[in-house]
Amino acid sequence: MPRELVLILDFGSQYTQLIARRVRELGVYSEIVPGNTPAEKIREKHPSALILGGSPASGYRAAAPMPDAGVYALKKPLLGICYGFQATMQLQGGKVEKAARAEYGTSTFIRDGKSPLFTGVPKRFRAWMSHGDEVSALGPGWKKVAHTSNSAFAAAMHEKLPYHLIQFHPEVVHSPYGKQVLSNFLFKIAKLKGGWSMKGFLKSAVAEIRAQVGEGHILCGLSGGVDSSVVATLCHRAIGERLVCVLVDHGLLRAGEAEEVRRELGEKRGLHLRVVNARERFLTKLAGVTDPEQKRKIIGAEFIAVFEEEAKRAGPVEFLAQGTLYPDVIESASAGWGAQVIKTHHNVGGLPERMNLKLIEPLRWLFKDEVRELGRSLGLPDHLVDRHPFPGPGLAVRTLGAVNAGDLEVLRKADAIFIEELRRAKWYGRTWQAFAVLLPIHTVGVKGDERSYEKVIALRAVNSSDGMTADWTRLPSSLMARAASRIANEVRGVNRVVYDCTSKPPATIEWE
Repeated sequence: MPRELVLILDFGSQYTQLIARRVRELGVYSEIVPGNTPAEKIREKHPSALILGGSPASGYRAAAPMPDAGVYALKKPLLGICYGFQATMQLQGGKVEKAARAEYGTSTFIRDGKSPLFTGVPKRFRAWMSHGDEVSALGPGWKKVAHTSNSAFAAAMHEKLPYHLIQFHPEVVHSPYGKQVLSNFLFKIAKLKGGWSMKGFLKSAVAEIRAQVGEGHILCGLSGGVDSSVVATLCHRAIGERLVCVLVDHGLLRAGEAEEVRRELGEKRGLHLRVVNARERFLTKLAGVTDPEQKRKIIGAEFIAVFEEEAKRAGPVEFLAQGTLYPDVIESASAGWGAQVIKTHHNVGGLPERMNLKLIEPLRWLFKDEVRELGRSLGLPDHLVDRHPFPGPGLAVRTLGAVNAGDLEVLRKADAIFIEELRRAKWYGRTWQAFAVLLPIHTVGVKGDERSYEKVIALRAVNSSDGMTADWTRLPSSLMARAASRIANEVRGVNRVVYDCTSKPPATIEWE
């Protein structure tokens, strides 16, 4: 049986990957391609179905991204979501214009006719909308399926072909019947069988690594975090001893991290691991640098410099494997048309333009929770798979302002105390990510009946499933009191501890 593949055309929406994830959760393999991919290129991939995603663009403007009109001649089952609805109407003889009243948030959908897309869905249902434009007229061959109080055409379908269009976002949790709608498209309209799983992804990822590398060798940047541990183990399964793992001890790691990586992945898992002491060179490059974007780019460039040096020593090595995830890509504005830069991740936008090693990024289209699932499929233990995320630039982006060895040591100790108290209170596993941040300010305090003028530590704990959004964790006050007291008393140079209770958005998870 040929592999079932749903291709998602990306026009720049930050929900695009969420669509891909929902499709995979329903047991069908999905991939994302640029929205303007030529129809012939799409045909060559032999997709089972197509989904046209959203976009921050207005379809009636000249600069708006549009799908190849030939896509509609492929006659593959097609679902247009939000902008995908509007772009389709632009190309199929309909009319799109600025809405008299934009719709953001939940709206009530009211069905006007029958459609297999809404099997098992009430005639009236709530769904998430996010659009400032609207379809004001359908093209020939299309018929109206639903409306809202603000949109005359909130859903439509083709009279003869398996093409369906909706104005709402079924992929978000705010659309309670969204999963049912996607399931109907996949299994009732596209007639797919499903059955894809992370074990299936594992098998294909191993095969793709082998095909890409051939008889070559891979160098893997290993930090001990979830992403790099999974990538290293995946590459090891694919090519065995032709993998060399390098841990760059850049002085920006957490307390005891280098030793733990050596023990858990080198000694216990049998990976060929080299630990490079690069503390002095990284801190020299970062001296006096306060801009977060500049920090990330310096660290990214220096990482590659170390990897290339180690590749020459290990030689011959032609490939560099990295644990790049989709949130890294989308926040670095690499996801598609119109995506906005939130921060440059060192392993995406932070890489130098010219690099002697070819990149292998098998996790590039996965979210963190999917990577954890993949790690379990690879047989990695829970204490590695469930470890909190840690940024590639390390403590450099948790030390606000210029970075120096003394401040890093202060932060390391404070962070270790916070994590220790979370584990002791059995809150580590109930928190998606937690860490300490050193602020570039001093405050007045009292220590030993004397005035102190010392630094401030901010504690951050959030819950999330994929890192794209997050809510601050409501930790018990007793836990917070113990952590704050210990940090102020045990970490020299700190006299105040605060807690960050901001969600993402409006904040990011990391402070820089």
